[in-house]
Formats: sequence, C-alpha cells, structure tokens
Amino acid sequence: MRTSKRLSRHIALLGACAMALVLSTGCTPVESFFAGGRAGETSEELRVLVPSVAGGGYDLTARTMVQALADEGTVDADVVVLPGSGGIVGLNRLALERGNPDLLMVMGLGVLGSLEILPSEHTLSDVTPIARLVEEPEAVLVPADSPYKTLADLTQAWVADPSSISIGGGSSEGGPDGLFRLLFARAVGVDPSLSPYRIYDGGGELLPALLTRQVDVAATGIGEYLYQIAAGTVRVLAVSSPERTPAVDAPTMAESGVDVTFTNWRGLMAPPGLTDDQRQHLQNLVRNLAASPRWNELSDRNGWNSAVLTEPEFSAFLAEQSRFVDATLDPPGTN
Repeated sequence: MRTSKRLSRHIALLGACAMALVLSTGCTPVESFFAGGRAGETSEELRVLVPSVAGGGYDLTARTMVQALADEGTVDADVVVLPGSGGIVGLNRLALERGNPDLLMVMGLGVLGSLEILPSEHTLSDVTPIARLVEEPEAVLVPADSPYKTLADLTQAWVADPSSISIGGGSSEGGPDGLFRLLFARAVGVDPSLSPYRIYDGGGELLPALLTRQVDVAATGIGEYLYQIAAGTVRVLAVSSPERTPAVDAPTMAESGVDVTFTNWRGLMAPPGLTDDQRQHLQNLVRNLAASPRWNELSDRNGWNSAVLTEPEFSAFLAEQSRFVDATLDPPGTN
C-alpha cells in the first residue's frame, strides 16, 4: 500500500506544517489577513494565497497575477504566504474560509500530489475550483560548474550508479518535480528507489540547495530560474516540452534521447460556500486577466503558456490529473 510507505518518508513535513502556522514571518497574520467579504458581496479587494514558501512557482504565479491586475487597474490584490506540507496547510486554511468571495489560492499538480501521499483534513472537493491558468515545462538543471554538460552525460552517470546522483525537487514525490523525476528515471532504465530524491518546499528552497551542492540536479519549472539561467549560475540540460521553448536555449528531453514529455500547470481555487454569482465573478476575473496585454507580457517573460480552463472543464481536468498522479506513483505491475 502506498500510504504507509510514503507517509513514513514524509511525515516530518507535518511538524513543519504546524510550525509554519506559528513561526511564519513576513506575512500578514493568519487570523487577520482574510478580513472582509466573508458573507457579503465581492469587494474587489482580493487576497491571493500562496501555499508554499516565497520564491517558488506558486509565489511567482501569485505575484505576477497581482502585478498584472494592478497594472491593468482591475483589482486591488495582495499576496499571503502560508507554506506547509506541499500546499496542504494552505488548502486546509482555504476550506475554513466558507463564503469568502475575496480569496483565491494558487495551486497545481503539487497540491494534488501532496494529497496523494500525505494526510489532510480537507481535499479539493471541500473547496471551489475556479480555473487552470498557465502551463510550463519542467527543466533538468545543474550548477554552472557541474561535470554534466549534457543530458546524455547525466543519464550515463545515473544509469551506471543510480545512488550517486541526487535529484532535488520543489514538490513532494507526487508533485510535478517528483513525478517528472519518476518518468525520467523509468525512461532511462533507472530504478527510482535506488536514487535519492530530496524534497524542498518550492523553488525558493531548492535553488540554494542546488547551488550549495546539497543535490546534484534540480527538477523544476523553468519560470522560477530564468534569472539564474540568464546569469549563467545554473545550466539547463533539457526541457520536458514537446518542442523547444523560447524562454531558454536548451534541447527537449526527446532531442536528448529520453522519451519523456511532461507539462506542469497552475490554477486557482476559492473557498467553499460561494454563490453562483461569486463563482462566475472569479472565473470572469481570470478570463479577463488572461486576455490582458500586461498578463501575457509577464507570462511570456516567465516562460509560461496560457492554459485557461474554467468550469466545468477544470473539475474534469483535476480528476484526470489525479488519476495521472496515482498511476505514475503506482504504475501497473508494481503492487
């Protein structure tokens, strides 16, 4: 069974989750940052909840969204960071905000993955799906002075000695970075259980781990590291998109001889108990945001692809992605 095996490996995150509620700094206090709009009409004073540490993909998405909304003069919005357990702390808080129409939480494949391997008081069925927003490829990153100059170099070393290559990700094993690593390993014939995977709570924690050689390789979304890539601090060995992305000068996995295509995505959830009008208002906000020139300019700069999907298609997509996570974590024939 998956639960007991992976729970023992990740249970330490639960302590961090409780500690995050007590020690989180640099954020508005939990008890006050959702004030306003709980049961009344939408106030156009939006809070965007980031369920991971600052500097990661969720944080970048939220801050880009807030910047675009401000530049377009659409909505006054700010970002609230509440990390812990791969997004579960934020999800559980969101579920407590019943009837609050002025709150959105950034989420994605990482939250789905965390729900697969960690216990949670609430699930996605306890909150309100609003929309998928963007997609981006994963990237295989190494420090600039890494001995691995190409994906073939890395693959050869990994196959020869799986235990010698440590890969870090900004998500749980069931999140995008962990899933991408599993697919990569299986595609080249490496047993993932023989190779260490080190988990960090978002890209903000993963980058220093890569630069200080706590891990040899990072599996991550490209948008979080474009400045470091441009500065030459890190090098992209390959990207997981079916075609090359203009955001970075790097080959695809397929071009490098590895049959893996993978896309990460991010979306938005709202609290439970919203009226039909409130849900529609938030979906319209996302549609208008995605159509705005400023959002598209910032998205292109971050290496994202627009992928807006609203209800009911978004709920169907979430269900399909949940099945994908489950099948990747426990492929047929492994039990």
